[in-house]
Amino acid sequence: MVGSESPRQDGSADGGQQLDPDLFNQPNHLNQSPIPEGQDQISLPTRTLNDLLHPPRDLALVRQRLFEIKDKIELQVDEFERYWPYVDNVWVRQHKAGTDKSGRVFTDYYACRLQRPTYTPKAMDTPRREGQPTRKKQIREGGTCQMRLKTIRYEGGYSGYTILKVGDETQHTHDLDHIDKIKRTSVLMEVAKSEVMKGYMPASVFTVMNEDMEKLTAAGGRYLNRNDVRNASQHWRQVHREELRVHEGYKYDHGNGIVRHDGENSSDQVDVGLQMVDPALNDITLLAPGTLRFPSASRVFLEPYLPPKEPTINTSGLPYVTLTYATSMDSSLALAPGMQTLISGPESKAMTHYLRSKHDAIVIGVGTATIDDPALNCRLEGVGGFGGLGWEGQPRPVIIDPGARWMITPQSKVLQAVQSGKGRGPWVIMAPGFAMDPMRLEMLKYYGGKYLGLSEFDKKWRLRWEAILKALAAEGIKSVMIEGGSMVINDLLQPENSSFVNAAIITIAPTYLGRRGVGVSPAPKHDLTGRPQPAIRFEDVKWQPLGHDVVMAGRPSQV
Repeated sequence: MVGSESPRQDGSADGGQQLDPDLFNQPNHLNQSPIPEGQDQISLPTRTLNDLLHPPRDLALVRQRLFEIKDKIELQVDEFERYWPYVDNVWVRQHKAGTDKSGRVFTDYYACRLQRPTYTPKAMDTPRREGQPTRKKQIREGGTCQMRLKTIRYEGGYSGYTILKVGDETQHTHDLDHIDKIKRTSVLMEVAKSEVMKGYMPASVFTVMNEDMEKLTAAGGRYLNRNDVRNASQHWRQVHREELRVHEGYKYDHGNGIVRHDGENSSDQVDVGLQMVDPALNDITLLAPGTLRFPSASRVFLEPYLPPKEPTINTSGLPYVTLTYATSMDSSLALAPGMQTLISGPESKAMTHYLRSKHDAIVIGVGTATIDDPALNCRLEGVGGFGGLGWEGQPRPVIIDPGARWMITPQSKVLQAVQSGKGRGPWVIMAPGFAMDPMRLEMLKYYGGKYLGLSEFDKKWRLRWEAILKALAAEGIKSVMIEGGSMVINDLLQPENSSFVNAAIITIAPTYLGRRGVGVSPAPKHDLTGRPQPAIRFEDVKWQPLGHDVVMAGRPSQV
């Protein structure tokens, strides 16, 4: 992959103005650099060799996902801007569908590049200027793929992109490698252009870009050739005709092109400035404060009780339900009503966040939302906002608030998590006859949340669990983790409701909270003769020590 072109001494052919190498070493700040005279009509590149030396995390995997669009993809704004230029050789924007009434939702439609018509050139060669050789145009492939997608951009307290395939049955008629062979990504062309504009020969740029073939292929550059580098910088080179040079650590070798210089055995010799890393482009960032880790060895005993890996709504039309909470040895959740109480240890806390990452939604009651002001997000390392992509692994907060009592504000932790890209907007379940005031409702929508109105009650005039779960299933929720508080847990453990629970994961801490504690204890149960019976019993039970706590995983017996 070495070139064979030599530096020009006469200012022609490959000539160009020799620039300060540090001029373009700062990615995303190129537009702040002074523009040389005569270059005002030449756009400055926004990508540098750093984008190949330090690519975004899991670039090859993300490119494949953005190519296939097998399911809905959610990306935060900076992630979309980071990854999309690596697939702009695949997708061509067709038209904008405009915005919604709020003016905060924007929709664009894209089609696969091969949806375009096939182009067949004219029989005669394309005429060129005097003295230049004729050039034969090639047939441009097209009309072979009908794959389309749309991007929906949300702006507000919740900002991000949702990417969806248009037409469930439509698939590409080719693979990503085929497109990479036909068209280069804008990132590759920008990198090539930025290096030539520093005063480097196209052959030298091509050689350096091919130093790490794995990274180049991940960026879509498997079929990059020297002509691509020439084409990327052609306009600039027509204006700047001075001598070009090779990169540090390389030399021009007649017959072999650009090769490594004898005695230089480290790729670190390629421009010291190139070792500068832009964290926004390369995901080399510190983990967010509060990030939790839950060891793989501790996860094994939980696996049988987690939602299916390919979750589906079960035959009853209800999502998979996991009941989980931490309790003292006297079955209490708090020292007193309305009092926040720390019960479990750090290991159990990390387990809770691991469980959250495995569910589509977290459900709590309005009392817990009011007293604890929880963020209701997942802080496990590797989920969205904590080292992961988009909001993957982040559950949807759901607050059961029949009487619209929850006084949510922008300072609420759940909305703060949304604004920082570390959580989803909450859904609020309310009963008829109650309505959230317009300002709170608009604020909820602004942060990506909404309310669900239900009208089905049980005999005690409480919202029926079956209706709640069906409403969530209708919104695409396939798994639900119910965390509390005491009224919600006790109600779900009643005989008429326990059948909705697929699994229970309960942490027991080595402490007594005392007789005034807020307890978990279902209402008593009796047989037909009035004789007391156990309110509920669990089966398929496993016990697991976790730090100072013990975790019980089981399933409510339906006998």
